Amino acid sequence: MFKKGLVLLLALTLVFTMLTGCAKPAPAPAPEAAPTPEATQAPTEPAKPAVSFGMITDVGGLGDKSFNDSAWDGMQKAGKELGVEPVILQSTKQEDYEANIGNMAQSVDLTIAVGFLMEQAMITGADQYPDKKFGIIDMVVAKPNVMSVVFKEHEGSFLVGVIAGLTTKSDVIGFVGGMELPLIKKFEAGFRAGVASVNPKAKVLVNYTGVFDNPDKGKEVALAQFKKKADVIYHASGACGIGVIQAADEQGFWAIGVDKDQSSESKNNKVLASMIKRVDVGTYTIAKSYADNNFGGGQILDLGVKEEGVGYSDGGNNIPAEVKAVADKYKAAIVDGTIVVPTNEDELKAFKPVEIK
Repeated sequence: MFKKGLVLLLALTLVFTMLTGCAKPAPAPAPEAAPTPEATQAPTEPAKPAVSFGMITDVGGLGDKSFNDSAWDGMQKAGKELGVEPVILQSTKQEDYEANIGNMAQSVDLTIAVGFLMEQAMITGADQYPDKKFGIIDMVVAKPNVMSVVFKEHEGSFLVGVIAGLTTKSDVIGFVGGMELPLIKKFEAGFRAGVASVNPKAKVLVNYTGVFDNPDKGKEVALAQFKKKADVIYHASGACGIGVIQAADEQGFWAIGVDKDQSSESKNNKVLASMIKRVDVGTYTIAKSYADNNFGGGQILDLGVKEEGVGYSDGGNNIPAEVKAVADKYKAAIVDGTIVVPTNEDELKAFKPVEIK
């Protein structure tokens, strides 16, 4: 009996030992993995540009190789520097101006209109969107949210008038304007004063196309002047000037371009010079000043020869050195105030040519 009890006790002890020996402690919970940067960051949207801006052309539109193209150059330069893609709306008729300004103002921070014909549309837009910023080229709009850029076109035109007066062989020179408005009359008055200063016997033929967007009309007017013996013709007529240069290529007279260096528009290198009007500086300055939080609402930027806002170029290398030397002396006289260039017909009549050799 005792043996049986002992055997039973030993058996139970063996079973208990086996059970307890096989049991393993539960593993400690693994530490949680540290969160990765990707897991802690919320999805991000692409960064929005600090500013947005756009330009509205006048009826000449892009491709005029002159005013509008120059203005767009300035916008693109500003956009490249600021990492912003500028927006553009093109006007095909004057009735587009107000709608284009309103549409642009709804989609960008800064709306720039190029062209004096947009004055009233700009006033309407600035009043309708007082919290938006605007810029205008070639016209002063006295509003607290509008920055205006104007130019002393008469000064640059005076310089190419000097060049024309010293170049002509026939003593007949042409001026082709676009619409006969005070701004374009500034070009005419300055040009005629420059011619008179160096060649008082020269005759200047003056005609206007009535538009800014018709190269055929520009060519027609230039050819009519050529038939009257004009051998140098200056245009201030937007896209009409393309036709003036085409006529120069065909007939062999000298054309003078405007706003941009237009020498590349001539197939036969018949652009004598171009009156440079830095519209690109105007649009760039407005856009950059807004981006730099230095927007001059109500400010008027007036750019002349002294400010290097107007001048002349010789991209075709057609101006003789001696003619350039005289033109540059007249430029210095404008800068120092010796010569005050006329801006209209009345001032032109009162103008006393200054001879500088």
